Amino acid sequence: MRELQPVNQNVLIELTEDSHEEKTAGGIIIPDSAKAKKNIGKVAAISNVENPEIAVGDMVLYKEFSGNEVEFEGKKYLLLPYADILSKVVETDEI
Repeated sequence: MRELQPVNQNVLIELTEDSHEEKTAGGIIIPDSAKAKKNIGKVAAISNVENPEIAVGDMVLYKEFSGNEVEFEGKKYLLLPYADILSKVVETDEI
């Protein structure tokens, strides 16, 4: 089995694709190239980072135009610097 293991304080984010078609109010279909990219993803792997604040499986928010998209064994990933992670997405209870 092969897997991607990031190095040099990089993080591997698993990207999910939206399969639904978006249309404007007038019925015009918006192509994928014109859609805003999502900047939330699931951490698939982390390189050797001292005291990381995230873990594999966490959902994170990252800088919008950061990283490099890669495809590996049929899955799409984003490889970005650890410093480009802005926050962790967490579930909280309402008060």
